[in-house]
This record gives sequence, structure tokens and C-alpha cells, in this order.
Amino acid sequence: MRHDKLERELQMLLMLTENHDYSLEQVCDKLDISRRNFYYYVEFFRDCGFIVEKHGRYYRIRRESPFFARLIDTVTFTEDEAVTMRQLLDTVDKKNAVVDKIKQKLERFYDMEILSNKELRQRTSHNVSVLYDAIKFKQLAVLKNYSSPHGRSQKNRMVEPFLLMNNNNEVRCYEPESGMNKTFKLSRMEDVELLDIKWSHEHEHRRMYTDIFMFSSEEQLPISMRMGRLAYNILREEYPTAAKYITPDGDDHWLLAMPVCSYVGITRFVLGLFEDIEVLGSDEFIAYLHDKIKLLSNYINK
Repeated sequence: MRHDKLERELQMLLMLTENHDYSLEQVCDKLDISRRNFYYYVEFFRDCGFIVEKHGRYYRIRRESPFFARLIDTVTFTEDEAVTMRQLLDTVDKKNAVVDKIKQKLERFYDMEILSNKELRQRTSHNVSVLYDAIKFKQLAVLKNYSSPHGRSQKNRMVEPFLLMNNNNEVRCYEPESGMNKTFKLSRMEDVELLDIKWSHEHEHRRMYTDIFMFSSEEQLPISMRMGRLAYNILREEYPTAAKYITPDGDDHWLLAMPVCSYVGITRFVLGLFEDIEVLGSDEFIAYLHDKIKLLSNYINK
């Protein structure tokens, strides 16, 4: 029946858009279709304006396909619209809480420094696309004329990109020359060139984590605590992304169990609300708190 065929077409569309490599055989097996139907669907997608690519044995549909562009344009702001809205908000009373909230939402999804610069925006879009391919197909890339953090020098950096971060404003890479994992900002690279060379240091890749307090590290440290209503409300208001780590514990208490990248941010929160928080773990975090409290006591008693 037609609706069965349509369902398979949609499932195949979703599969080939995923961040995953699927071969012809894998798609046919998962959807229970013939190779003939597979090629028929691929041609149908192309006729509809989807960009279908084949790399070796694997197929995928690029997210830059016109259909996706039209869909995104329908349900989200364009980059120009986001910039215009931000400019209008900047003319409104700076003490307006609603305006501040809207600005925060815009900045959560759009990098205004990049969006307000059309040339930089176009360059960044191209670089993200090349880096995406480097990550997808595990190939080396050259970051052309990358500017050092202090802007004192520019040079090409050959890297193994493996993780786009911070709304695609940064990329995590392994740099064979230095033997180190580093985070590079897209705004500091003039161009990105994809090399036809496969990764050779994947076992040395170390991703960078960022916790709710905006501290970053290559490792995560577990912490847990029991919060009263005051601590719970403040945490939810100031750090909304903490919600997924919180579970109710009775009528008026909540448990927080989450990873952090540094004890600094969570310690500030605990010490500011110590009367409404019971720290449960880890042992290392409890020891860190004891040391900080001792230092604070010594400082006050001077």
C-alpha cells in the first residue's frame, strides 16, 4: 500500500540524515527493502531536491539540502532576523526582565558577534561544513592561517577534528605536531581544507566537557547533594540545564546528582546556601569542601 511505501521513504530519509554511516546493505536490511527499491528511493530524494552523497560504501543526505533549508526557515528565525531582533532589543529599556530573557534565548542559539559580521558568517558556515565532513569521515584537516589566542601570530594547523562544540563556534581537535588535544575557535581560522588522509591518533582523542557552571575539562567529577526548596529554586533559576540531574526526594526536598568539570563552581553554590544543602558525595568533593571551609575560617580569623 502507498502509506507503507511512504513510511519506508521517510524512515530511509531519517536514517541517511543521521550522524551515522549506513551502507546500502545496512539500509536494505533495516528497512527490509530490495536494492532496486533503495536506488529508486535515492533517485526520488534527488528529484525532490535532497543532496544525496556517497562516500565509499556509505550514503548520506546533506543537511544543507533545500528542503531542510525551507523547513528551518519556516520554524526558526533566519540569521538576519536574529540580528535585527537583537538590535531592536538593544534600544529597549535595559532594566526590562522580559527583554533580558529574550536576549539570553537569542544568544543561546546564535553567536551575535559572528552573525552581525556577514563576511565572517559566510566563512564560518563554510568552515563548519568542512569540519563536519572531517569528523564524519575521520579525515585530517588544515586550519588555514589560524590566529593564536593573543593574535600575535598566524599559521596553518594540521589537526584531526573530532567534536564541534559551543553551537559550532569551537571545534575539538587532536594536533599531531604538538601531540595534544586542543579547542580551536572558528572565528580565528580563515579557511579549512579537508585532506584525503585518515586519522591515525583516534585512541588519543580526548573530548572537552563543560559543566553547568561553565567550567571545562577533559574529565568529569561526580557530585551529589540533597537540597531544600530555596537551594532547589535558585539552582533551577540560575542554571536551567541542571533540571535533568534533579529528582524529587519527599515533599520538600530534591536530590542533585551530576558531573562537574571543577569543584569551584559547585563549591560557590554550596557555601552560599549551606544551610539548605546536605552534601552526599563524592568523598573527594567533601574533602575539597573541608579544605575550602578551613581556608575561609583561617582568613576570617586573621
